[in-house]
Amino acid sequence: MNASSKARILVVDDEENIVEVMRSALLSEGYDVMATSDPVQAEKLLDEHKFDLVLTDLRMTPVDGLGILRRCKERDANMQVLLITAFSTVETAVEAMKAGAFDYILKPFKLSELKVVARRALEHRATLLENDQLKAMLRQKYDLSNIVGDSPAMQRVFERIRKVADTDATVLITGESGTGKELVARAIFANGRRHDKPFVSINCGALPETLLESELFGYVKGAFTGASSDRCGLFQAADGGTIFLDEIGLTTPALQVRLLRVLQEREVRRVGDTKDFKVDVRVIAATNEDLQEKVREGKFREDLYYRLSVIPIHIPPLRERASDIPQLVQYFLDRASQKTGKKHRAGKEFVDLLMVYAWPGNIRELENVIERATALAEGTVLRPEDLPDNIVNYRSTGAPRGTRELRAVVEDTERAHIMRVLDETGGNKKLAARIMGIDLATLYRKMERLNIKE
Repeated sequence: MNASSKARILVVDDEENIVEVMRSALLSEGYDVMATSDPVQAEKLLDEHKFDLVLTDLRMTPVDGLGILRRCKERDANMQVLLITAFSTVETAVEAMKAGAFDYILKPFKLSELKVVARRALEHRATLLENDQLKAMLRQKYDLSNIVGDSPAMQRVFERIRKVADTDATVLITGESGTGKELVARAIFANGRRHDKPFVSINCGALPETLLESELFGYVKGAFTGASSDRCGLFQAADGGTIFLDEIGLTTPALQVRLLRVLQEREVRRVGDTKDFKVDVRVIAATNEDLQEKVREGKFREDLYYRLSVIPIHIPPLRERASDIPQLVQYFLDRASQKTGKKHRAGKEFVDLLMVYAWPGNIRELENVIERATALAEGTVLRPEDLPDNIVNYRSTGAPRGTRELRAVVEDTERAHIMRVLDETGGNKKLAARIMGIDLATLYRKMERLNIKE
């Protein structure tokens, strides 16, 4: 809605001449206006019609402006209310704003002022409605039906999500890179009671310790060079909602101590501050690391691990849920079709090759492969020649039997995939990371782990 749309407005004032003046002024702006000098009649109109904006005098009998305000908010929380008041009742008008009124206008007022404030109120309503629509879309996007997988392993994941979504229990999501840990975190959030509150996400491995600390906890002016003003951290920004701590296994011991305190005390202290702030935040963490092994090695605090893993959810790698691949392929083909307007279908040989491949990059890698195939395919049917060589040639190497063999093959495949993408981008790591669906810090870690020279 904007100022030129046919917004419906109700004008209420026990002085008939003022009602008529306001009605005429608003009609001249193109609004659909109803008006009455009887506040009891106004209540009936609110019950019988839908309004976007109500302008009401504050001092009336037998129903005053506060009564009209309450009736409006009962009917529609997003309905905007403007109060018309004399100077002597300004204090009451301010109280009414705390109760949900958008603004107040002092008598006597200019019609130009009335029009401006009315337009602002309607724009505010439009923003609220848009936000509601976006939240509904997000809930639909992260509905469990949009997480693809019929395999028993994924059904167990779905069942766990359903059970924990509406609780405040801390959740630790584990799984290899590209398995969809953030998607599961957002599904838990979208299906829980905090879905209309903030969802704040941060990759703990993408920032150095000092910057991550100030991002999470905030800082006060003068805490360090460049801290020119106080700033709240992400825990305070997520108050009432959910914070998602991705790559939690990469945090330093010092930061782990601070995180443990937040989980235990539900308090945060900004960098450089001396006082604590209470926060009501649900924590969901994720990692592709073996945290239990890191605990044994002394690299991750045991007490923090148990605080985080109140509800553990493990997402299986794609190679362990190969039966889901045809369904995932169709899902990504449908998404590609929506973007490009071109419809493709996967041939049997194409899918067969995908079913036997080890998928070191998991679902993220599969999505990239399907996007690449649809871009390169000459026809509407995807064939083996539309796949990267490492997938086409994988079958001929034979399926590895031992765990070590499997890990070696997976690493070789992942190394080949990264090197191929780097080669195609001319060594542009930022572009390569975007193509692979990972952040730049993750790419650097993979390159170091796989001994890929720059």
